[in-house]
Amino acid sequence: MIYMDNSATSHLDPEVLREMEPFLKEEFGNASTFYSLGRNARKALEIARENVAALIGASPQEIIFTSGGTESDNMAIKGTAYKWKSKGKHIITSVIEHPAVRETCKYLETQGFEVTYLPVYEEGIVSVSDVEAAIRDDTILITIMHANNEIGTIQPIAEIGKIAREKGIYFHSDAVQSVGKIPVDVIELNVDLLSISAHKLNGPKGIGALYVRKGIILEPLIHGGGHERGIRPGTENVPSIVGLGKACSLASTHMDENIAYLTQLRDSLINGILENIEESYLNGDRNNRLPNNAHFRFTGIEGESLVLHLDSKNIAASTGSACSSKNLEPSHVLMALGLEEVAAHGSLRLTLGKENKPEDIPYTITSIKEAVETLRKLSPLWCSAENL
Repeated sequence: MIYMDNSATSHLDPEVLREMEPFLKEEFGNASTFYSLGRNARKALEIARENVAALIGASPQEIIFTSGGTESDNMAIKGTAYKWKSKGKHIITSVIEHPAVRETCKYLETQGFEVTYLPVYEEGIVSVSDVEAAIRDDTILITIMHANNEIGTIQPIAEIGKIAREKGIYFHSDAVQSVGKIPVDVIELNVDLLSISAHKLNGPKGIGALYVRKGIILEPLIHGGGHERGIRPGTENVPSIVGLGKACSLASTHMDENIAYLTQLRDSLINGILENIEESYLNGDRNNRLPNNAHFRFTGIEGESLVLHLDSKNIAASTGSACSSKNLEPSHVLMALGLEEVAAHGSLRLTLGKENKPEDIPYTITSIKEAVETLRKLSPLWCSAENL
């Protein structure tokens, strides 16, 4: 299998698994107990917290472990909204956010909050001036993702964060797709809250973290024994936390070489597709995108059919977000770029990982070209386009 869906999930790194194994077997202690098994678990948990913090330029005390990116997003957005609703009930976000943010904001609208959904422009980037113009006296939170999960475009987070800081507004960023792939420094980005998920950076599923800047107070979503500074109570998932910590450590160590390697593969893939397949288009900014993301659309075909054709060639790809893969509606991200529904349905997302090899690229290009040609012969949309 040539795996090109790393934005959905990534391989569990063998070094991560080795680090986790003792805590799945003999080192099974509860990190809240005082005997040696518990102390060993606590020590491993705090080392992991240090590794997560180091990757994003935070202090360990600012890292709260969660079950993943969705919980982190909910904790940041709802926790801020409920804690500070006496100061205002207005939230600013964008139209291209991940469902974990978008659906949370929609829910808050049913609870009396007002949400402004900012547009993006042709390349899928939020305008800083639009953010500033949307701020009101009762704005309590801005939440804009760092990098889009579908088209990979990177947002001007540092500039937005600077405005939020000047206005005294909390700023959250869903950085699930960017942490571990590109440098992320919470100080430089001017964020107060930042979401992380382990399985997007070669760690285990079911574990993530939320950066909470020192001094920020959130309303807990659940209540219990006071774990994680009382923000996220519940017995800690020590094996997975250890895995997240190790994944962050490896990402930090190999960041530069991974970026260079993946960017080279990505650009070869983009150039090969655009040069060899007529009426193929790249979605999102050509350069201001994640190093592993290539997102295309093809006139006259349907993306799901293309994914199935590629699966028969042992290539794993997707049309967009894994969280929306069963939804037959066109991608809200692509529609936000101004595409027609038919064009949005003809999309393909290829997201590379460090396990991909240079020889994967020409085979993938050839396979996509063959699949597109086959599907176009069957497509009434393509026949109509040829006759124009």
